[in-house]
Amino acid sequence: MTLRPHTPLSSLLRAGFAALLLAVATVPALAEKADRTKPMNIEADAMRYDDLKQTSVFTGNVVVTKGTIIIRGARIDVRQDPEGYQYGVVTAAPGKLAYYKQKRDSGVDEWTEGESEVIEYDSRADNVKFIRRAIMRRLIGAKVNESTLAYVIGGYSWQHFNLHGSVAGGGSGDIYDWGSSGFSIGGGLETAVSNNMTVGLEYRYSQYEKEDFGSGGLLEDTPRIQTVRIGAKYKFN
Repeated sequence: MTLRPHTPLSSLLRAGFAALLLAVATVPALAEKADRTKPMNIEADAMRYDDLKQTSVFTGNVVVTKGTIIIRGARIDVRQDPEGYQYGVVTAAPGKLAYYKQKRDSGVDEWTEGESEVIEYDSRADNVKFIRRAIMRRLIGAKVNESTLAYVIGGYSWQHFNLHGSVAGGGSGDIYDWGSSGFSIGGGLETAVSNNMTVGLEYRYSQYEKEDFGSGGLLEDTPRIQTVRIGAKYKFN
């Protein structure tokens, strides 16, 4: 399906720290200008039209592209008003995050990237909103050669933690759970192995606010997470 919007779906990740505490981040517009005239393409396993709500619903392995914009999720509900403005809600599969990426209009190879359980976009207001477990990053890349890109990432992050415990000869269960804001930094390499496929290696370090588990300072911990990702991407023609 191809939709031709009136205005761009664009973003710049400048959400405030207070918004992250609420796990909701709104992204104002400062993106690749060429995206404004590009059609929106949606690929999915299934599609149905809700005549009552005037909404198209795409489900299963949803991939949305519009110029440099890439959005992925399990479901997207899209509607278009009489003036051609589009509104959409992208939902992740249970336990996963929906994904958004777009090139910035900065004159260099710079991208904004975000993940959350729900992503809302509004082409009339020209913004994107990340809701629950929001993670936002800015990527700045430099070409190692014609087929390889090196990049660094950095941004705010929010994470939900769950402390689970058990006793010998007894039961087990959740002891304590909390949400915490923090930051993520890292870098990676991505190289093209064909016209349609790239492979990459990425490292990320995340650190979150200190938590005392309601102990009044007697028991404290500062969560830190290190991850290494190896993956492949395939672009369908």
